[in-house]
Amino acid sequence: MPIELDPFVADESLPTSADVVVVGGGIIGASTALFLAERGADTLLCEKGQISAEQSGRNWGWCRSMGRDPRELPLVMESLKLWRTMNERVGAETGFRQCGTLYLCPDEASLRKREAWLPHARQYGVDSRILRGREVNRLLEGSASTWLGALHTPSDGVAEPQKATTAIAHGARRRGAKVLTRCAVRGIETSGGRVSGVVTEKGRVSCRTAVLAGGAWSSLFCRYLGVRLPQLKVLASVLRTAPLEDGPSTAAWGPGLALRKRLDGGYTVSHGSVVANIVLDSFRYFTDFLPVLRMEWQGISLRLGAQFLQEWQFGRGWTLDDVSPFEKVRTLDPPPVNDDLRRARGELERAFPVFQGVPTVASWAGLIDATPDLLPVISGVARLPGLVISTGYSGHGFGIGPGAGKLTADLATNAALVVDPSPFRLSRFEERPRPRPQAGL
Repeated sequence: MPIELDPFVADESLPTSADVVVVGGGIIGASTALFLAERGADTLLCEKGQISAEQSGRNWGWCRSMGRDPRELPLVMESLKLWRTMNERVGAETGFRQCGTLYLCPDEASLRKREAWLPHARQYGVDSRILRGREVNRLLEGSASTWLGALHTPSDGVAEPQKATTAIAHGARRRGAKVLTRCAVRGIETSGGRVSGVVTEKGRVSCRTAVLAGGAWSSLFCRYLGVRLPQLKVLASVLRTAPLEDGPSTAAWGPGLALRKRLDGGYTVSHGSVVANIVLDSFRYFTDFLPVLRMEWQGISLRLGAQFLQEWQFGRGWTLDDVSPFEKVRTLDPPPVNDDLRRARGELERAFPVFQGVPTVASWAGLIDATPDLLPVISGVARLPGLVISTGYSGHGFGIGPGAGKLTADLATNAALVVDPSPFRLSRFEERPRPRPQAGL
């Protein structure tokens, strides 16, 4: 595995009961466990592999409000507030810094698109503004390009994916949550029409509430509960450079290039394009995803490969006393798309000549859990009381993880809700018209 995660010391013994069992040890599951434990719930988190080993440890590390779907902005603002004090809250380093974020605009069309979003920013108190010409270059140290303009949000920040989720999981343990790794949850048991327990590879745990925070695995898990969750996986590739003193401190995205400075002095860099592997779910949810495919087709490549056969085998199902797919594949660790990384490296050196000669020290890829409208599902399930789903973050989960975990914990404990969860309801996928991404973002 090419990413270097901070070590995590897990609990060893599986309890026989808990108030809430959280399935999945990514940023959403860890944050949910933290807020559950803080309010005194007897909490168990079960992770099939390592904490943060999938997309939560592989993403860009951005924590941004800029350019978000307006329906997501209240949750984003809550998350940024939580990020700013998270180190103190959990007693560990998450790597969060308020460095600002920047969307580069090479032409008038892209600039108009960013300007059209500003009324949403003002509505929610986001400090985004448009920069023009030399203002952009003054902000981007080492830039050799001349940009027409950019959307800049000074209050946004970044954190370290290889540190943050582990730190939050440690914080949950300090508050009394139990966290087990290499402990896959095979399924959920019911009694009287509601959740009564979960079955793990290490045994059964009685509970009244289960939270599914399974990331890219969530749709498969739901299908064998009889719950329809339209979700697909898209692959994004990333590289890491060696440390550089003279590069930009603001996280920036432009055509063919995204970069942000890391805590270790290097840079996380991506081309920004994604690959959608064709699998059985591609056909199962084709009509759900057709609107976003039409909208984002320039940035998505379709590919047919080994993942089709692997997921076809998983589709045969399993029983609670069988080895599940979650044990057969402990960590989704796909190879990066080297052509995308070569293009990203070329754009990096063209836009910022200071990177010429700075080596690439690692590269990796991750699988993003995406929904048809690019909004998460944070919702109870009407047909299965006691189940709360928190998934489908569509590449936004790391940045909004703390707020999403808090909202998920609210739903799991019937507490006062930190934000209105209705935009994230599961039932929207059964409604007409079909959910669509927010145009122009």
